[in-house]
Amino acid sequence: MKGASMLEMMRRLGVTSSFSRPRVSNDNAYVESLFRTCKYRPDYPVNGFATIEDARDWVLSFSRWYNTEPKHSGLKFTTPEQRHTGEATTILEHRQQVYREARARHPNRWSGEIRNWELPAQVWLNPEKEQSELNQAA
Repeated sequence: MKGASMLEMMRRLGVTSSFSRPRVSNDNAYVESLFRTCKYRPDYPVNGFATIEDARDWVLSFSRWYNTEPKHSGLKFTTPEQRHTGEATTILEHRQQVYREARARHPNRWSGEIRNWELPAQVWLNPEKEQSELNQAA
């Protein structure tokens, strides 16, 4: 679909186009990152979807996969599901213990402290200024 016809269709449907949230300049980077993750899935529909139901099924399947299988670096290499169920805490405590034991067995291999495996209490995509200042003060 061409850009002009897409805008016209949006107007006819009463959809207002928006490119980002007010006063937030980096929303696009997060969307682009997620879109890249979608595109590199082996089952990505390079030729589009035949029906809206096919699109919904694929997005639901992708969401399940994204939340249950890949380990996320921002979550200390646990899955979102593990974080939400509390399982990540046990996994990370075990990792921390493994690192402590490895450092105790071979202290000459370590130049500093072990890796920080603690999850932050809160995570913000784009915190409001006041919230950001509160988090930095804590």
